[in-house]
Amino acid sequence: MSLVGKEVLPFKAQAYHNGEFVEVSDANFKGQWSIVCFYPADFTFVCPTELEDLQDNYEEFKKLGAEVYSVSTDTHFTHKAWHDHSEAIGKLTYVMIGDPSHEISRNFDVLIEADGLADRGTFLIDPDGVIQSVEINAGNIGRDASILINKLKAAQYVRKNPNEVCPAKWKEGGATLKPSLDLVGKI
Repeated sequence: MSLVGKEVLPFKAQAYHNGEFVEVSDANFKGQWSIVCFYPADFTFVCPTELEDLQDNYEEFKKLGAEVYSVSTDTHFTHKAWHDHSEAIGKLTYVMIGDPSHEISRNFDVLIEADGLADRGTFLIDPDGVIQSVEINAGNIGRDASILINKLKAAQYVRKNPNEVCPAKWKEGGATLKPSLDLVGKI
């Protein structure tokens, strides 16, 4: 069952952020755009490349009014240890949420129950705390933050322009469509 159009379920968790342990909850996903990226585990192979790519694009996300959160089923303590020992992860300045109880991973329907790990799930959440986009990748397929930036821009555009839609390959400033009876069968 798709989570698109559904509000993020309540949760509270510990996270590692800029040298401190902080509490994060579903309330953090309200009042701003949020990018939530689940990944299988700390101290692995594909995960640091993805998280570093998010960091490399973090300023662009912030300019667009979005906060980035990474989540794995590891603890916030493990996140700190990884941050302290990995060159790629040591660059991260966004929040790393720990989900050892698996509550958040279950809420977002990305938990691989048999393994106790999360799938590579990416969620774009609007300022009302409603999920607007979901992408799930197999564990051996990494994600590209630049694609996520385009999705964010499209989601923001249609939120501001509810009578328009963004077609395939839409880029900021590109042509949109205004759904109407006149367009049916003409595209």
